Amino acid sequence: MPHRRSRALIAVLWVILTAAGAPMAPAVTVDYVGTHVWRSDEDSFGGFSGIEIDDDGIGFHALTDRAMLYWGSVQRDPQGRIRGMNVAGRAHLKDSKGKRLKPGYLGDSEGLAMGRDGRIWVSFEGLDRIASYDDPDAPATRHPRPPELPGMRINSGMEALAIRDDGSLITLPERSGGEDRPFPVLRYRDGTWSTLTHIRRDPRWLPVGADFGPDGYFYLLERDFHGLLGFSSRVRRMKLDEAGPTDEEILLTTQPLQYDNLEGLAVWDDGQGIRLTMISDDNFLFVQRTELVEYRLRD
Repeated sequence: MPHRRSRALIAVLWVILTAAGAPMAPAVTVDYVGTHVWRSDEDSFGGFSGIEIDDDGIGFHALTDRAMLYWGSVQRDPQGRIRGMNVAGRAHLKDSKGKRLKPGYLGDSEGLAMGRDGRIWVSFEGLDRIASYDDPDAPATRHPRPPELPGMRINSGMEALAIRDDGSLITLPERSGGEDRPFPVLRYRDGTWSTLTHIRRDPRWLPVGADFGPDGYFYLLERDFHGLLGFSSRVRRMKLDEAGPTDEEILLTTQPLQYDNLEGLAVWDDGQGIRLTMISDDNFLFVQRTELVEYRLRD
């Protein structure tokens, strides 16, 4: 009898929470895979804000917030944990006239997305805009600037950028103009900007990275800053369309000082489940470090 009462109580609570619109506990298991500290003596190394991992889990592109793009291969052990980052090339991104972008207002590159056609897409803060590159060393292709939104200002622009299989870009500002105001989700397709939908904002959590997974879900990396206690991060996923977000789940929430300032997110299938690869921005400070942190999702 007590077991029946417990099951009945759980069922009632489930109905209440669902009706209230509260995000439910994830229906997947989230396993920690490992952390790798990436080091280099190059002056341009650091400040990583975006990352893309190839479908094989080996090839990578990583973007700094000073308009530097690195690419190469990931060295992994037999268990799939990162053991090294082999840099094959690097490029200083240029403007549409072929001039190198300077750090700051024009060169604050934040979001990175790779199209199926190999085109590289980058979102910028400061002068809020997106640019595409057919080749890392080529001049930027200019695109219409996004609409000005509440909360968008210097250092609070489009940090998160993701691309769908149909080639449309999805982005959202780092701030929404108020802790109780949802984030507008922007879509760029066929040369035109539009507001796709809005997603819930939880106070203090700010979006810094995004990707679409092989399961069709939109994955969003968010950050909270705790002063001397450093950063905490969380990852939530949802389905996105014009009717609004659905099937939202908070997959992962880290503790302050557990990791560094995670800003970039790549989502891919490692053959055993969906892998989340995150990279940290060390702000070019000796007290911080560039970390690659990985988790795996299993149904």
